[in-house]
Amino acid sequence: MENYPTLFLEQKIHRNKPQLLIRFNYNKKLIALLKTINGAFWSKTLGCWYILDTKENLALIFSKFNGVTKIDSSKITKKETSIRNLSDDQKKILNNFFLFLKGKRYSKSTIQTYTFFIADFISFHSNKPLFELTNRDVELFIEAIFIQRKYSISTQRQFISALKIFIVFYPETKINDLALERPKKSRKLPNILSQEEILNIIRCTQNLKHRAIIALIYSCGLRISELINLKLVDFHIERKQLIVKDGKGRKDRYVSLADSFLPLLSNYYHSYKPKIYFVEGKDAIKYSPESVRQFLKRSTKKAQINKTVTPHTLRHSYATHLLENGVDIRYIQSLLGHSRPETTMIYTHVKRKDLMNIQNPLDTALQNINKTDKQNQNVLLSRKNI
Repeated sequence: MENYPTLFLEQKIHRNKPQLLIRFNYNKKLIALLKTINGAFWSKTLGCWYILDTKENLALIFSKFNGVTKIDSSKITKKETSIRNLSDDQKKILNNFFLFLKGKRYSKSTIQTYTFFIADFISFHSNKPLFELTNRDVELFIEAIFIQRKYSISTQRQFISALKIFIVFYPETKINDLALERPKKSRKLPNILSQEEILNIIRCTQNLKHRAIIALIYSCGLRISELINLKLVDFHIERKQLIVKDGKGRKDRYVSLADSFLPLLSNYYHSYKPKIYFVEGKDAIKYSPESVRQFLKRSTKKAQINKTVTPHTLRHSYATHLLENGVDIRYIQSLLGHSRPETTMIYTHVKRKDLMNIQNPLDTALQNINKTDKQNQNVLLSRKNI
């Protein structure tokens, strides 16, 4: 075995799914091997490679790298992975919970995430009967897993949401629903690009397909999942409209197509000839969300924009620019597909025009001095006599 860097395996919820993290010191051969694994991606945010955390993928990593380099899986225990120590009765309960969620018509992603959380929770307390679990057991699980592994607040909130649904499905536990509190959600303002920065990113995108994707996400305020699932039949060119079907919360909505986008759309369609979806991978399958994120990063770098730009940044920018152009917040809520107006109201905090119209008290103070003190006209902060 050559002296290659050791692979360190960890687990984390990333993009709302359980992921297997693969960390190692930079090595071209190891990277080349990872690139041959379908579903393995590099994350700049995590600073490592990752792949969906499944029993099959874990086995695949070992089969690929055994004999190539050492694999350190010490941070992966049976009770914390998809290879869990569960009894047949516990497996049956989890399977029924999975079916319960399906019957409630939760999205596929939510079903997978919630089932994963509950499976981990049950496995963590595998030596204790389910009907004896209390709120203290919930706290112990959070302290041992979420806090030590530095999981985000949003991930912890998802776990509590999953648990609240589980105790409705399985009320025999001693867990008190009313005492289950979600930690307060972080209220971070969205990252916004200027209209000039958006145009620069589009100009710096040479690939026609990539350019069409970026332009459509921005001009229609699409989520990445909505773009991936968009079909050709969803375009109503004669009405200059696009119908977004089965968006977040299983809602349909109409958005208008920009006049300036239509020539680009026509050029893209006749050049690539997609069959079913607006953007397709090989054999007319859905395009990868990770591919969109990667080429958007490259275009952002070419445009010399030193900000973290994701597909959702384009959506945030779309909403903010609408608001700055005088569009009513209620219409923006409808265009974005938000269920609650409170969600849309965040964009009122980043309206540049409104902020620019508010006179800063420091400027007011200097103006008042200049008006009243005739001997010290035009006092400036940069001057020593201030």
